[in-house]
Amino acid sequence: MSQPSHRTILANHLGRAIAGKRPNASFPRLDRDGKAASWADGHYDRAMATEQDVRALLVAGDDALADAAFCTGDFGKARELMEAAHAEAVRSADVSAQASALDALGMLAHYENITKLMSGSTISPEDIDAEERLFRQALVGWQQLGEPAESAQSLFGLGLVYQVLHSDWTTAMPYYWQALGLITADEATGLYLRSEVHRHVGFYFLVEASQPAEAVRHLQISLDLREELGDQRRIPSGLVALAEAELEAGGRDRAIELLTRAVATAREAGLLPERIRDAERGLAEAEAATGASAGNGMPTDNTEANTGTSAGNGMPTDNTEANTGASAGNGMPTDNTEANTGASAGSGPGRDVPETEPGAPEADAKPE
Repeated sequence: MSQPSHRTILANHLGRAIAGKRPNASFPRLDRDGKAASWADGHYDRAMATEQDVRALLVAGDDALADAAFCTGDFGKARELMEAAHAEAVRSADVSAQASALDALGMLAHYENITKLMSGSTISPEDIDAEERLFRQALVGWQQLGEPAESAQSLFGLGLVYQVLHSDWTTAMPYYWQALGLITADEATGLYLRSEVHRHVGFYFLVEASQPAEAVRHLQISLDLREELGDQRRIPSGLVALAEAELEAGGRDRAIELLTRAVATAREAGLLPERIRDAERGLAEAEAATGASAGNGMPTDNTEANTGTSAGNGMPTDNTEANTGASAGNGMPTDNTEANTGASAGSGPGRDVPETEPGAPEADAKPE
């Protein structure tokens, strides 16, 4: 039996969503003359340019990826759409479309790996290498085209590989700094990518640089961008992350308010049980810390009970990205960065540091 065309895949996906698979599904709107409405009815415009074909598949794939990562754990539909986008981009020899599709496949691989960590499973070195390879291939494409702004996703993805999967902040940060510079200079960059870059830079200031006020600033920007995007599936993780920073900065009341919202929003959005439990656990720990402080008259701003830290290493326990960013057992990053990244983790862009072997991912990762 022949494989379905990318047009059939897209039309089928949109048709199922319209039929009620997820009432709040967002559908691609690629132009100003209403073409997207005809796709939702199952009729695909065969005269559409290849770039729009790929973009439509990627928009649909991104929505399916968010559903899988936050609500269902089933990545099959997202993979089908993104692989169809990549195949079409390769067929047409469109370098820009290929790079976009590779970035999307890299994020798919990352969320699949994160989901394994959340379930307590291990990630094979081959899985980690495959994720990194996708982002590197995408970066080569953007560099070939001379489009640095478009490379923000690839750079951010490489940061994820090192920080989350290798527990190596030192190598990750130069990628994050570069991505931050690009998304700050170009507000046309997607809201979610901008939110994620600020989120991970915020984690750096929270767990690595010990600058909670700066962490609060970045994580507040990240949450604001998620709320502007309006995707309820992605808001609870932003609330939980900001609450952790507020706790570390001494803002217990605001942290409890944020975590209360996170629990309610996670339940309303139908998130995965482990994501709901993550928000509930954070709220319970914040409330317990407040009770302990009231009972003994002593501040708890820097205790493990107040900040949600794991025993013995001073690391937050409520977010995969923050929790996996240090070597297991000591809370310190491995001293690893590539010679060509041009920045150290602690100083921002501008300095090279030695390259060593990266660490291993932690086994008790929490939701993203």
